[in-house]
Amino acid sequence: MAELKIDIDRLVAELQELSRLSATEPPAITRVLYTEPDLAGRAFVKAKCTSAGLVIREDAIGNLFARWPGSEPNLPAIGTGSHIDAIPHSGMYDGTVGVLGGLEAIRALQSSGLRPRRSIELLLFTSEEPTRFGIGCVGSRAMSGTLSPTALAELRDADGKRLDDVRTEAGYRGSLDTVRLKENHYAFFVELHIEQGPILEREGIAIGAVTAIAAPAALKVTLNGSGGHAGAVLMPQRHDALCAAAEIVLAVETAAKTTGSPDTVATVGICQVHPGAINSIPSSVHLTVDVRDIVLESRDRAFASIQETIQKVSTSRGVQAKVETISTDPPATMAGPIVAAIEAASVDGGFSCKRMVSRAYHDSLFMARLGPTGMIFIPCRNGYSHRPDEYASPEAMKIGVETLAQTLGRLAG
Repeated sequence: MAELKIDIDRLVAELQELSRLSATEPPAITRVLYTEPDLAGRAFVKAKCTSAGLVIREDAIGNLFARWPGSEPNLPAIGTGSHIDAIPHSGMYDGTVGVLGGLEAIRALQSSGLRPRRSIELLLFTSEEPTRFGIGCVGSRAMSGTLSPTALAELRDADGKRLDDVRTEAGYRGSLDTVRLKENHYAFFVELHIEQGPILEREGIAIGAVTAIAAPAALKVTLNGSGGHAGAVLMPQRHDALCAAAEIVLAVETAAKTTGSPDTVATVGICQVHPGAINSIPSSVHLTVDVRDIVLESRDRAFASIQETIQKVSTSRGVQAKVETISTDPPATMAGPIVAAIEAASVDGGFSCKRMVSRAYHDSLFMARLGPTGMIFIPCRNGYSHRPDEYASPEAMKIGVETLAQTLGRLAG
């Protein structure tokens, strides 16, 4: 392949321009699904893809496909891409490096004179973050058939609005049955992403070749006890929902620590207390529980242990527990040929490379259900992510984009 020229100044400028399309002032980024900043961000990406001569299509929920046709356009394509939605008060590199960096990789391949045999297609996934509808990777779940059209339509946000209604208001129409892709749509899919962890930076390694993606099992838990005046109800008569929640939170931590797997992690990310007054006994508590591992058996042991503890605690404390399973997704193994192609591209570029697992989950988790999938990680400062000081250096991004471009070129033929 001819020498690739990555225009890192252009990529940095585009990332900065996209960061200004936010409900919060940079460096804090907020782009929630189908809100004005999200729609403006999509329009921005579409315009850049159109300028690059890519053929654009959007599906019924807003997944964006931008294709560079190959010499044999009927062959399954090579896919790359990520997301641009951002949780409230997060950073400007999560997902966006994979979208705009993927575009820059395609532009570099175009400039090199390459005419790929297979088409190369850039994806902007709808709603990788679970911010609005409480479930992550909505677009890739629907593409892979993991989320049925009926379940997709009935997802509801905090205001009770159905996804089917909200997407129509945002201008996305058509049957939800059409969102699912055929299994042979892609020959290979490769996602570029910041690591969201400290390993690459700490070890001074330029590229992470992801071998597996951990997957979450998640619960919503509502505990209903008895409220009352903090001074008038004596301790033996109390059914304090927050005390029950406290036991459960600690049990979640213990469950993760005792599976025997170093990769099991568990988090209570939301704890909402009602009525929330200093002199009132908590009558109800809403919790979320997130359990992850790259090994399904150990994750499920922790998940089952937590559910058992919820029942025991609610019984012993005389509170009612309503438990709803949000998801129980299996981990994904990345395709060996893609891992090998990433490593070969790193060697050719003179970049250090490390095989590693992704403990955060990404759209690639669900793309792996459609066909061979891989991920490229680049370092981010201190491993910080989902916070305003998230940062990937121009040099790290340039190396990542070059590695992605070389990998796409190899796979496209």
